Amino acid sequence: MKPPDIVPAAEDRSLYRSAGRSADVEQAFKAICLLAMLLPLLLLLVLIGKALADGWPRLSWGFLTSYPSRRPEAAGLLPALVGSICLMGLTALIAIPHGIGAAIYLEEYASRGRITSLIEINISNLAGVPSIIYGLLGLEVFVRAMALGRSLLAGAATLALLLLPMVIIASREAPRTIQQSLREACY
Repeated sequence: MKPPDIVPAAEDRSLYRSAGRSADVEQAFKAICLLAMLLPLLLLLVLIGKALADGWPRLSWGFLTSYPSRRPEAAGLLPALVGSICLMGLTALIAIPHGIGAAIYLEEYASRGRITSLIEINISNLAGVPSIIYGLLGLEVFVRAMALGRSLLAGAATLALLLLPMVIIASREAPRTIQQSLREACY
């Protein structure tokens, strides 16, 4: 005796067809997303390549180690490079210890309450503030109110304020991945 042929019902066949269409739509969406990612990256690479091709012949050791000058052939950017490196270092010295300290305190020691949740909300909100607002805040607080003037310390403090929410948020996520038994072992 021969087993009966199993033929899917009409509604089952429509599910198979819609699943096939869904897979096609998904593949098309993935292709569009990939194209939307690759085209701007390609444009960026072309722009960077053009900038490098135009600037490479003008780049020399003398240009990197010379001071600004009125004569274009003698001009350099040593003070700008040194100032940028000092600004980044001072910003890191201010933002990283304070951010990690605040994150450890909030994650490990602070009791859950209204003040802690208010601080967490403010940290999350500060992460979304545009950088121009931080610049205006730094101008008013550090340059004018604290009378630091146009100094490296005023700029570093302003940039540290800008980075602080990101450092705190990232530093709070790290201890959450550690098992409780390993935390107790560290104590």
